[in-house]
Amino acid sequence: MAAVSLSVSTVKPLGDRVFIKISESEEKTAGGILLPGAAQEKPQIGEIVQVGPGKRNDDGSKQTMDVSVGDKVLYSKYAGTDIKLGSDEYVLLSEKDILAVVS
Repeated sequence: MAAVSLSVSTVKPLGDRVFIKISESEEKTAGGILLPGAAQEKPQIGEIVQVGPGKRNDDGSKQTMDVSVGDKVLYSKYAGTDIKLGSDEYVLLSEKDILAVVS
């Protein structure tokens, strides 16, 4: 899937979505073999940089988010929309696609 390129200064997610800065991918295997860019897998770990206000419940109240800005998270492999801002890569995804908070 191609990444969307944006030239904006801020991105504010809506609803229960989060904006995550993707961590750098591994350039070496465990055995020390250098991987070319095409062979590197898309990382599934990133740091949350923006959080939406939360999902709206049926009664109109907002459900609070379980994650916050600065959390390092593990997310589903094919979830969200890839976004490129300058040279940095981000992913915009729903909170339900986050699998775990890692440290």
